Amino acid sequence: MKIDVLPWTEKYRPKSLDDVVGQKEIIKVLKAFTKKRNMPNLLFTGPPGVGKTTSTLALARELYGEDYKEHILELNASDDRGIGIVRGKIKEFSRTVALHEVPFKIVFLDEADALTSDAQHALRRTMEMYADITRFILSCNYSSKIIEPLQSRTSVFRFKPVTGDEIKDMLKTVIEKENLEVDSEALDAIIYVSDGDMRRAINVLQGAAMQTDKITEKTIYAISSRARPTEVQDILKFAMGGEFNKARKNLDKLMVEYGMDGEDILLQMYYETINMDIGDKTKVKIVDKIGEYNFRMVEGANERIQLEALLAQLMNLE
Repeated sequence: MKIDVLPWTEKYRPKSLDDVVGQKEIIKVLKAFTKKRNMPNLLFTGPPGVGKTTSTLALARELYGEDYKEHILELNASDDRGIGIVRGKIKEFSRTVALHEVPFKIVFLDEADALTSDAQHALRRTMEMYADITRFILSCNYSSKIIEPLQSRTSVFRFKPVTGDEIKDMLKTVIEKENLEVDSEALDAIIYVSDGDMRRAINVLQGAAMQTDKITEKTIYAISSRARPTEVQDILKFAMGGEFNKARKNLDKLMVEYGMDGEDILLQMYYETINMDIGDKTKVKIVDKIGEYNFRMVEGANERIQLEALLAQLMNLE
């Protein structure tokens, strides 16, 4: 008996462009490329887990068929950020002629925004030299880190976070195929903690399924090291209401019981501030303080002291 060891993100990765979740307008254009058997160089930009890699592989599969892996070079720029990766693997692959009815091969460079400036300039030259036999798909989280000469040589597609309804539909498919017992509150919790990231949503579901036969909201927040929205809102309300000790006690719960780090707590505080039923001016003041203390933590300040200092600042809001 063969044991299924694939992570669910790979097991349920869409194999065709029609199956890709979300990004309808982008998928429509990619399907047009497959019909014409031609395409420009592409730049996929957007947050993690929104379908950039999945769309690339589905595009390659529809262009080349089941042996698509022979015609696409997949690299992650964060593994090797320097000019050597361009002069080595990429150039070697790009210069060979495609032995397929589609007259070009594809170089897929994930996390291209991790490339150094020199490497990006070298990549620009490689694109020009082998434009007749190779197409490049660059994927990044931040297009601002891609040099302008590269951006001008690509067609830019901006991927949006996957909507809650789209994530829920995909999760229901996985739940049915894996024969899981998941309550509705747990589904809502997965959508909340995934924040538009389909890959994270499926990983959280698989992690919870490995722990228990009945997946509940409590399981999801425990496996993802995230707090319930109400727990974060309570901290903010206690602090703003002058109840520092209560706010501090609830903060301890997040850090000790849930194992959350300072930046994760601040990020949830930011989201819950936006969702709270308070005046816009108060929201602005809170967000300003959260930003200030996030900067302090990034610069290396002690997160416990900074979080408690933030609570003290919230008590003094006018």
